[in-house]
Amino acid sequence: MTSHITLVTAATAVLVTACATEAPYDPLQDYEELDSTSIVPAPRPAMQRVAPGDRDAVERGSYLVELLGCGACHTDGALEGDPDLARALAGSRTGIAYTNPLEHKNPGVVYPPNITPDEDAGIGLWSDTQIANAVRAGIGQHGNRRLATMPWQGYTKLNDDDVEAIVAYLRSIEPVAFEVPGEVRPGGKASHPFVYFGIYRSR
Repeated sequence: MTSHITLVTAATAVLVTACATEAPYDPLQDYEELDSTSIVPAPRPAMQRVAPGDRDAVERGSYLVELLGCGACHTDGALEGDPDLARALAGSRTGIAYTNPLEHKNPGVVYPPNITPDEDAGIGLWSDTQIANAVRAGIGQHGNRRLATMPWQGYTKLNDDDVEAIVAYLRSIEPVAFEVPGEVRPGGKASHPFVYFGIYRSR
């Protein structure tokens, strides 16, 4: 079985294929260079489902979701430079390592979730507060831990109106029934590709 690892440094993505052999693990063998997608257009809201008084907030939420680059992680293919715009914000089958694959062959990996309002695969059953907490504090639906790799630290200073606009927008888009792989704990073997974000300094 072959596993795939993508290493992202600055604006460059490197897809690494590590063969299952007895040789020492070399995370840089057999790689190809990729360009990840940093901005994915936010899907248009379904305005027929939005109350007239909420339309300005939804439009602002659309602007903020695109500006913050949410689609770059939450859209399938974007982390490898080939976003599937039909599944914008519906999650990614390319995951993100949250432990270091340069040190461990099988790092922990999370797959960015579906954030469309689909009730089964997405956030359709989340409360407004749960969505707001995920955006601004990186707290999962059940509040038991921070979301691994979620860049919530950069969103903590969003004001209440902006967070409410993001929530209103996410509720306004069409639901997409797209399931992503489950989290892989450190030491487990990922069945789907993943990326690793890091900045490296020469010694």
